Amino acid sequence: MINAVINRFIKTGERARQFFIFVGEITSLFVETIKCSFSRPFYFSRLMEQINHIGYGSTSITVVIGLTMGLVMTLNFGYGLAKFGGTLYVPAVVSLSLAREMAPLFTSLLVAGRVGSGIAAEIGAMNVTQQVDAIRALGTSPVRVLVIPRFWALVISLPLLSALSFAVGILGGMLVCRMEFDIVPGFYLYKVFSTVKFHDYMSGLVKSSIFAGIITIFACYKGLNTKDGTKGVGVTTTWVVVTASILILITDFFISKIFLVIW
Repeated sequence: MINAVINRFIKTGERARQFFIFVGEITSLFVETIKCSFSRPFYFSRLMEQINHIGYGSTSITVVIGLTMGLVMTLNFGYGLAKFGGTLYVPAVVSLSLAREMAPLFTSLLVAGRVGSGIAAEIGAMNVTQQVDAIRALGTSPVRVLVIPRFWALVISLPLLSALSFAVGILGGMLVCRMEFDIVPGFYLYKVFSTVKFHDYMSGLVKSSIFAGIITIFACYKGLNTKDGTKGVGVTTTWVVVTASILILITDFFISKIFLVIW
């Protein structure tokens, strides 16, 4: 009995040690990424390439998720508020929800699945085939070549994608309001612009930037530490998508709380 308790205590201590090592390594990678971003050499061409791949390549799925959110939310809020005679409040509720929460959150989760997994798989495959070691052998930092272009590309692209998702969602909501609840587009847009303030837009953009950093840092970290060949690449991809999605959901709560206190 005593031995079992001691073994359990030892295992718990080992897990805690591994967790703190993991947090330290993630923090170290983030600090090094920021530090190296403001010193030479900076591979601007790689940044443009990643913006095209990450940002422009994600526009189609962003439009789909934005339109779907606008249609579904407006339909549900509309019929729900109609029971209490509050149909005219639908544009305000939908636009505020999209700006603050739904557009940045769902777009980031979608990008975590598409882009996060892609970054992890690409860097992980380079690591197991010793291409990362080759970069080090040439006297270049893998952080400068692999991490920094992807980090800033996603930090730049994800807020823009969230803004696109919001705009498409507003259009989808306007369509449903006109067809289902007989709300004319002019009144709908007036309620949207009078309800959503500047700080509501900024809340969504700041969230998207933070989510972008989470996705990239965790994907690059896991990719650079991938082992066990192709099997390890698959494990890395799954780990990144699950971990990034959970962290986005948790972080969203705390950021929302902070913005509600500030504003």
